[in-house]
Amino acid sequence: MKRTAAMAFVVLASVSCGAREPVASPDSMTETAATSSAAPVSATVAASPTPSPTAPPKFSAKVSRVARDRVPYSWQSGCPVHLRDLRLITMTYWGFDDKPHTGELVVRETVTDDVVTVFRKLYDWRWPIKQMKLVDAYKADDFDSIEADNTSAFNCRRATGSSNWSNHAYGEAIDINPRENPYVTASGSTAHENAKKFTKRPTKGKGVVNPGDKVVKAFAQVGWEWGGYWSGTKDFQHFSKGGG
Repeated sequence: MKRTAAMAFVVLASVSCGAREPVASPDSMTETAATSSAAPVSATVAASPTPSPTAPPKFSAKVSRVARDRVPYSWQSGCPVHLRDLRLITMTYWGFDDKPHTGELVVRETVTDDVVTVFRKLYDWRWPIKQMKLVDAYKADDFDSIEADNTSAFNCRRATGSSNWSNHAYGEAIDINPRENPYVTASGSTAHENAKKFTKRPTKGKGVVNPGDKVVKAFAQVGWEWGGYWSGTKDFQHFSKGGG
């Protein structure tokens, strides 16, 4: 019994003294090295784009027939152009407040393309217009419409100081910003007190039309003439197809 126990003790001691630390396998070493040497991962967050200001709407124009109740004062039986030959143009314009607005003009059907072409340019240039309503908003009173600085077109009336029909009666004339562009007699006077400081040309000011400027040229390109070129009396607000 003593010999057997002694032999068991020797065997056990030799095993314990000769044991080595476990050796890592090549695979486990590779995995450990890769994990320890990898650079820390940082998440890249894309910067939010700076919101851009909302652009003004593009120019738009709609041409439609004119209902009788839209022109209760400006058209009547006996006018030189029939109601069925008139068209309502609803379009955007750039205001004196530097904002887009929607206005209306009534013109003859045959000149709708001319009008849209010119007013598209005015809008793209941000050339300002005070307001644009049918003259019927003033019961077709030309004086009241001018006092309100209203841009208008068709009005079945006689030409100023004449028994002949105005080009407005044919729907082939437009008055633009009449306060800034008044009707001026040969003596240099105007009937509108609020327009007296605008009787000379050239002059500076918002919505003013001057000789040879881009507004005059835009109308000339579609065959319209400017009243500012008349001899004697000047009608700076007035543009008409073929003049007059």
